[in-house]
Amino acid sequence: MGRFGLLGKTLSHSYSPLIHGELGDYEYSLFEKKPEELREFLLHDKFDGINVTIPYKTSVIPYCTRLSEQASAIGSVNTITRLPGGALYGDNTDYFGFFYLLKKAGVEPASGKSIILGSGGSSRTVLSVLRDLGATEVVVVSRTGPDNYQNIDKHKDAVLIVNTTPVGMYPNNGISPPIDLKIFYKCRTVIDLIYNPSRTKLLQQAEKLGISNASGLSMLVAQAKRASELFTRTHIPDDVIPTIVSVISQISQNIVLIGMPGSGKSSIGASLAETMSRKFVDTDEWVERAAGKPIPEVFADDGEENFRKMETEALKELCKLSGFIISTGGGIVKRQENLDIIRQNGVVFFLDRDVGELPVSGRPLSQRDGVAALAEERLPLYSQWSDYTVAVRGVEQTAADILNFFSGSFEE
Repeated sequence: MGRFGLLGKTLSHSYSPLIHGELGDYEYSLFEKKPEELREFLLHDKFDGINVTIPYKTSVIPYCTRLSEQASAIGSVNTITRLPGGALYGDNTDYFGFFYLLKKAGVEPASGKSIILGSGGSSRTVLSVLRDLGATEVVVVSRTGPDNYQNIDKHKDAVLIVNTTPVGMYPNNGISPPIDLKIFYKCRTVIDLIYNPSRTKLLQQAEKLGISNASGLSMLVAQAKRASELFTRTHIPDDVIPTIVSVISQISQNIVLIGMPGSGKSSIGASLAETMSRKFVDTDEWVERAAGKPIPEVFADDGEENFRKMETEALKELCKLSGFIISTGGGIVKRQENLDIIRQNGVVFFLDRDVGELPVSGRPLSQRDGVAALAEERLPLYSQWSDYTVAVRGVEQTAADILNFFSGSFEE
């Protein structure tokens, strides 16, 4: 059937093998290459077709004997197929992918000014699509160009902002291009081509401001669909795209459990992980390993504030992962910054157990302040932070309820 794959510098975050596994019955591998390895790979490897990602979308062009009209016009190649005789043919399926994403998001580029963050290969593709769809004013913002992050406020009348940079992409979660969306008083849509994490810091700010927003996952799947057609020389209907987006989202999203100390997060999380064949992690266990002592001793020796800082560090490391079951400490809601961390790649479940049933043994704050006082402070926050509230009805039944809610959240 052929040998295909993805060429890039750092690919551990890639969902492309999963996507192509849904699209066709062919081998699809990750070709992680350093810049000095690029020439040898392109000239001598026996692949039949490859996708190309950061940072090689322009670097591969000299090795292509022919370019498609679109790739030539854009100056960026993200798909290469082998011609009869062995020569390489460069194409750009990102164009179709971004076109699909814009239409899905209901964006009309002709309605006002658009800003593109970044000036690399993906930026060129986005610029080409926006212009073809009638955009009258498109501003490309880079670090050193005439339009840059120091003078971006002169474009605060933009209605669309598209991030094409890798800033905030796994594993560097939690950072954002240096712009503040609050100044863009006309902005109606923010698109971040990053898809891991699914909610970047930029998209989370857009969400808080009530601005329509979208990640790059639909674009990724759409361009892969078009690339698969080139690989296999077959037609694939567009209606497979939302189906595969749903599949990848369900596989990649974490299930994050929050709730009162003693509500059963660890036992229910472990049961759910076994049922779903996922890995289970516990922030309290992470803190204990980092501190080298049990939680009660951390409180006694270092104080609650130091414990909370360690807890946030645990969240930053664990919540950037994909497809895990994550149990959090009962006080996770005491620091507002933790909310964005757990929501960047996760569906959040509040385990609601009757306060009278909650144990206090080995739980410093429950013993010090009393369960009722903790509940009064935290229960409203659990409800605000969660996507779903699940009544605790025993370990297996509660795990089953979570799975039902989780699966249902990805139905089309």
